[in-house]
Amino acid sequence: MQLPDAFVEKMSKLLQEEASRFFATYQEEKENGLRFNPLKMDRDTFLKLVPFALSPVPFCPTGFYYGAEAQPGKHPYHAAGLYYIQEPSAMFVAETLRPKPGEKVLDLCAAPGGKTTQLAAMMENKGFLLANEIHPKRVKALSENIERFGITNALVTNETPEKLADRFEGYFDKILVDAPCSGEGMFRKDEEAIQYWSEEHVQQCSVKQRHILDCAYRMLKQGGILVYSTCTFSPEENEQTVEAFLQKYSDLKLISIEKSNGIQSGKPEWTITGINEIKSTARLWPHHLKGEGHFVAKIQKTAPSAHWNGKNAISNVSKQSLRDYRTFEKTILKTEIANTIYAFQQHLFALPDDCPNFDGLKVVRAGLHLGELKKQRFEPNHALALALKIEDVLHTVDLQSSSAEWNKYLRGETLITNGDRGWVVVTIDGYPLGWGKEVKGIVKNFYPKGLRVV
Repeated sequence: MQLPDAFVEKMSKLLQEEASRFFATYQEEKENGLRFNPLKMDRDTFLKLVPFALSPVPFCPTGFYYGAEAQPGKHPYHAAGLYYIQEPSAMFVAETLRPKPGEKVLDLCAAPGGKTTQLAAMMENKGFLLANEIHPKRVKALSENIERFGITNALVTNETPEKLADRFEGYFDKILVDAPCSGEGMFRKDEEAIQYWSEEHVQQCSVKQRHILDCAYRMLKQGGILVYSTCTFSPEENEQTVEAFLQKYSDLKLISIEKSNGIQSGKPEWTITGINEIKSTARLWPHHLKGEGHFVAKIQKTAPSAHWNGKNAISNVSKQSLRDYRTFEKTILKTEIANTIYAFQQHLFALPDDCPNFDGLKVVRAGLHLGELKKQRFEPNHALALALKIEDVLHTVDLQSSSAEWNKYLRGETLITNGDRGWVVVTIDGYPLGWGKEVKGIVKNFYPKGLRVV
C-alpha cells in the first residue's frame, strides 16, 4: 500500500517510537466485523443460528469479528436484517453515546447507517431518532439499511445541519456527530481515501467539522450529551476540533470515556493549548486493537438551552384510507400498529413516538413505511415485513437456509405452495424476508426489484 509521503512524515513525527508498529499494520489484513440485531433476536439465539465462526468484539456487546472467507453479506440472514456488517472500531462510537428507550436522539451525519442502526437497537424502537444525511445518494443507502434492520422509530431526512438547527433548537437529549473527515483511519479498508488525502483536505475537513458542531450545539438540550467522532488520526480534526469547541462554549464539559481492550486516551500534547482534559477522549489505533482508526469525544451541555417550541406531527389520513389499512391489518396481521399514521400521497407511514412536525423538511422515510393505497385495497411495503416477527403474521411461507428455495425468492421468482391464502410473509428460518401473494398454490413475489439478487 502506497501511503502519501506527507502522511508518513506527519505520523512518524506524531507517533515517534510507536510509528514502526503503526506502519506495520498496513502490511496486515483488515479486520472484518458484524453486529447482530437485538431487535430481532438475543445473543444466544444469534450464536446458535449463524453458520460461520465468530469471535467477540470486546468493546461492543453486539459485535463480532468474522474471517474473510465467511461472506456474511451473501447469506439470506443479511437480507433479513439479522446483522449489520460494520468495521469493528466504528462500533465503539454508538456504545459511547448509549441512548435509552424513549429519548430524543439525533444522528446528524448518518449514512450509511451502521451507527444509526446501533442507536435504534439500543432504543428498542422506542422514542424518536432523527437520522440525517446531507448527500442525496448516501441518504438512499441509509434509508435501506434502516428498513432492513426493522427500525420503526427513525425519521430519515436529507437536510443541511443549519436547517435542522433552526428547526430543533434545544430539542435533543443525545446527538451523534460522526463527522465527515479526511478518512486516514480507513486507508486499509478503503484505498480510495488515500488518493483524496492532502494536508489541505485535512484543514478543509476541520473547518467543516467545527461548523457542524456549532449546529449540533444549538440542538442539544441542557444536560444533553453529544458524541463527536471521526475515522481519522489527524489532531487537527480530533483533539484540536474538540479543544476549539470547548473554548467557544463555556457551558460544555468533557465526560471521560472508559478505556479498556487497547483503547487509548486523546493526547494533550496534540492540542494547541495543551489542555489536560483532552485525555477524557478516546483513540482507537490499529496497532493497539483489532480494528481501524477512530477518535471519540463525549461532551455534555451544562447550561440552560433555548426551549424547543415546535409541535408534534398529527395524522393527515382520510377515514377511508385508514379503513382500507385497518382492513388489511385485521385480515393479515395478529398485531395492531398503534402509532400515528401519516400519508405521503398514497403511501402510509407509522410515525415514531412523539414525532415532531416535519413540514418543509426533505423527508426520505417517516418511521415505518406501511404500504401503498391502491384502488380500494392496501398493498404492504417491504419495510413492514421486516419490522414484523413471525408471531405477528397470520400466514407465512417458511424457507430454510439449508435449501435453495430462498435463492429463488431473493431473485424475484415465484414459489410453489399448496395454499390460497392471499398475503403471506416469506421467512428464512422463521425470520421475515419479505411479502408474497399466494393464489392457488403459486406465491407471486413481492421482494423489491431494487434489492433482488441478479
